[in-house]
Amino acid sequence: MAHILDEVLPILGGILAPHGPPAPGAAASYVPGDFSVHFFLQLALIILACQVVGRIGRKFLGQPQVVGEMIAGVLLGPSLLGLLAPGLQAAIFPAETRNVLYAGSQLGVALYMFLVGLTFSPTHFRAKARSAAAVSVSGIAAPFAIAVVITPFLLDVPGLFAANIGRTSATLFTGACIALTAFPMLARIINERGLSESPLGTLSLTAGAFDDAASWCVLAVVLATFGGGAGIAVVAIGGALLYAGLLFAFGRRLLAPLGHAVEQRGEMSMAVLATALMLLCLSAFLMDAIGIHAIFGGFILGVFMPRGLFAEELKRRVEPLTVVMLLPMFFTYSGLNTRMDMIGSWPLFLMALGILAASILAKFGACYLAARLCGEDNPTALGIGALMNSRGLMELIIINIGLQKGLIGPTLFAMLVFMAIVTTMMAGPLFELVYGSRRVARDGIAVPAE
Repeated sequence: MAHILDEVLPILGGILAPHGPPAPGAAASYVPGDFSVHFFLQLALIILACQVVGRIGRKFLGQPQVVGEMIAGVLLGPSLLGLLAPGLQAAIFPAETRNVLYAGSQLGVALYMFLVGLTFSPTHFRAKARSAAAVSVSGIAAPFAIAVVITPFLLDVPGLFAANIGRTSATLFTGACIALTAFPMLARIINERGLSESPLGTLSLTAGAFDDAASWCVLAVVLATFGGGAGIAVVAIGGALLYAGLLFAFGRRLLAPLGHAVEQRGEMSMAVLATALMLLCLSAFLMDAIGIHAIFGGFILGVFMPRGLFAEELKRRVEPLTVVMLLPMFFTYSGLNTRMDMIGSWPLFLMALGILAASILAKFGACYLAARLCGEDNPTALGIGALMNSRGLMELIIINIGLQKGLIGPTLFAMLVFMAIVTTMMAGPLFELVYGSRRVARDGIAVPAE
């Protein structure tokens, strides 16, 4: 116990310290005005690209807006713009400005998940608690079982994993990648189709949140066993459980005065809005600092925020700016780190197809079977499986960490990017096929206007 405390205390004390090597020296450096000039140009291009590609995807491919925004982010990176016009791409998105874009992207996704948590229905969750638990456990257990089978084959290929990684760590990392659900994308698909208040939407969001949280905790364990120390896992898992437990026990009671203030006034004052946004930032900071992710801080705080007029006013004031301007930065930042030319031979491409097939079998198949065994009808179970199978940029986040920490090589990184993109793009059409707008209309769910 004393040994673990010796590791935990320096981690907590160094939260605000630099965590990487210094940037290499350059002949010229950026001044604050240079960052500002690039940032506004980047933001304008991001908004334009996301709107154009998103609308094309919706009209011609039947993809949700969020999938078009993910593709737009990839197109702005080295996969297309950097390939066709590398000088232009480097001038618009120089490496020195990426940190600014990253910070904006985290604000956007944390705000969006805060709003998603605000629409979370505890009533539906209680009614579907058994199904949600079964889907969540199945969505974790099956991917790790598949990882046990396929990881030895991946370890036999030089360069996919780090040379000094153990089989257990490699298996845990592979399982975490397969078990992930594209939580922000899942949430946005559900919101865009008007399913956020439905049992299907609530069940999928709950299971997806638990699966992603479990994957991040497993990643913390892998980093600890790979050399980061047990303190990383203790801080991440223990801190997340402690924070969630405190909010569950006291959150609604402590936050209730915010709702009362809005009800009495009939609208949200600037003071209440400032308080809510300050709490969001603190919640995101806590989750980021302990090694989970800012989006979970936003989501879990939103779950315990007051409902009624408070929630309506907060969404009215915050949602448009978040969805149109801030959230697309999240997709673009990840797209700038994505290269689709890394799989350069047929054997590697066939291996990537094998990883894709195994991932679909593990996630879609297991979640579908679990929902059916819990009494859900066939369309609902298929819809849950389709949504849970999407991995999106949550996958890109975790594999970027794996690449940065030296757990995996660039070839396996490219294979997992391929898996993430395909499973994300198939989520919307597959959901439409197995559940569909007719089912939504039949259930009396109002689909938001475009």
